[in-house]
Amino acid sequence: MQATLIEGMITIAGLLLGMVLFLETGRRIGLRIITKGKVRTVAGLGVVEGALLGLMGLVIAFTFSGAASRFDARRNQIVEEANDIGTAYLRIDLLPEAARPQLREDFRLYVDSRIETYRTLLTIAGTFPELDKSKAIQGRIWEEAIAATRDAPHPQAALLLLPSLNAMFDIANTRAWATQLHPPPAVFVLLGTLALFCSLLAGFSMAEGKARSWIHIAAFAVILTLTVYVILDMEYPRVGFIRVDAFDKALVDVRADMR
Repeated sequence: MQATLIEGMITIAGLLLGMVLFLETGRRIGLRIITKGKVRTVAGLGVVEGALLGLMGLVIAFTFSGAASRFDARRNQIVEEANDIGTAYLRIDLLPEAARPQLREDFRLYVDSRIETYRTLLTIAGTFPELDKSKAIQGRIWEEAIAATRDAPHPQAALLLLPSLNAMFDIANTRAWATQLHPPPAVFVLLGTLALFCSLLAGFSMAEGKARSWIHIAAFAVILTLTVYVILDMEYPRVGFIRVDAFDKALVDVRADMR
């Protein structure tokens, strides 16, 4: 996880540096044109700037909105899984007394495995074994539940317990695929490219003022870079500073209630 965070910070720092360099390059090109041509402005530049800045704003709006909605969905999925597990665990009481202890123990092992899966999400060596372990426990819970419902004293035990187990297993699969749900890399490449080209044009426009305005340069580069960082942080909420880890407490609380 630490390595992934460092890689992300290096990428963002590279974008910030690139934008500053493009701003300065655009400014110097503008100064050279003004000096040689003895003109203060270039005809049609405002139209091009407006079109590119508008396109960049549109791309930022869509990527930010998508990242925010996926971030909220991932938090909701954690709560949904905790609720599904808690519901299924309570319905074990519908089964024969002899079948309950083993099922409850398997539920505890299953929740422990689910918590560990997302704790080790960014380490392939740790995540894949935990996913396999969770699936194995799922199969064991299902077989034990099927066998126990045949002799259940409650006539509706199978109709109540088995669907809740299905929901518990389905949300685990949904969460696993949700971690892979991101915009195509081309979208982020486009966003970075637009940021650099807009920096070039912004720097070109700054050439009209002979003095370099570091306040405007820093504001343009830093704010755009921070915006891109927030988008990436929400897209990968277990890497950076905007995280969903706090919602894992929902599963921890469910585990604590399994007496």
